[in-house]
Formats: sequence, C-alpha cells, structure tokens
Amino acid sequence: MAENCIFCKIANGEIPAATLYEDEDFRVILDLNPAALGHALILPKAHAANLFELPDETAAKALVLAKKISGKLKDGLHADGLNVVQNNGEAAGQTVFHFHMHLIPRYADDTVDVKWKPGTLTDADREKILNLF
Repeated sequence: MAENCIFCKIANGEIPAATLYEDEDFRVILDLNPAALGHALILPKAHAANLFELPDETAAKALVLAKKISGKLKDGLHADGLNVVQNNGEAAGQTVFHFHMHLIPRYADDTVDVKWKPGTLTDADREKILNLF
C-alpha cells in the first residue's frame, strides 16, 4: 500500500465507498463521478501505479473480475453495452496513479464519449511496430 494513495486507502477499507464486490485482492466500487449509471472501478488492494507495474497474476485476475462485474451491471441495469477502460499515464487520461479499471455501462441514449478518430496505418509505421516484436 502506498502511503498517500487515495485508491489504496479506499481499496483497503480506510475510506468508505459504495462497495459492489470485495475479495482478498480487489475492491470494486461505484465511481463518485460516474460517466453513466452503474459506472464502477476495479481497485487492486496492492499498489501498482499502472498496468506496467501490475504483476501478471493480478492483471489476469482483474480481467476475469471485470468480466464478472460487467455482466452483472449490464444485465441488472439493462445496459445496451459496456466499456472497459484502463488508462496508463497522464497523456492517456490517468488522473489517479493507482491501477484501476473503469466499467462503464452504456445506454443507447447516453452522452458518454469514449471514441477516437480512426487514423491510417502506414507501411513505415507498420514495419517500425512489427520490428519491436
């Protein structure tokens, strides 16, 4: 647990939150500033600033948990879809530097905007990226 991390404090029960689920590794809470009805956050109890610091085992468990909670939210709230959003770094929109996943139920008439303009994959960019692997 990081000393001054708000999400560590929430995940470990030091700060109250509307908890949907809890086990030894995670706490899932309702977001205080929801993008849509049912917007929830998956918080690991052990601190990792982002995906790159997260242990592989925790990352795997987080995705399984996202599937479980997302299904309950989608079905229970009669959502038309659901976004799973996970930001890493300030440039990517991360504002709290404790790994977390957003589960955002989506409705046909909502105003949530999780979109981007499609670009073009150039031959040079494709080769540059392929050469990384």
